Amino acid sequence: QVQLVESGGGLVQPGESLRLSCAASGSILRINAMDWYRQAPGKERALVARITSGGSTNYADSVKGRFTISRDNAKNTVNLQMNSLKPEDTAVYYCHADLVLTTTPMTTYSYWGQGTQVTVSS
Repeated sequence: QVQLVESGGGLVQPGESLRLSCAASGSILRINAMDWYRQAPGKERALVARITSGGSTNYADSVKGRFTISRDNAKNTVNLQMNSLKPEDTAVYYCHADLVLTTTPMTTYSYWGQGTQVTVSS
């Protein structure tokens, strides 16, 4: 059984910062890419930031220069530092990972966290 557990969401004012964290646990052999997605009310889930096992990153244009994704491969964790938050960043943020299990080393699986709410409002 694999779990992705997010933490760090909350209510902040415009211009403030939040740090989201996600920890993966279970029978994990290897984690490939780890991502943060978000879904605002009435909108589709969209990629916010991605980081590969080698540390390469890419970001949605709307968050470039404000958000930073990082990971600790030894701890199977991924973080999202969000600075200069705007009301349009309000959404449920989901952690996602493409990973390989110890029991099926030839197969890559896609796992999602349960989501954490981020609200930016004055």
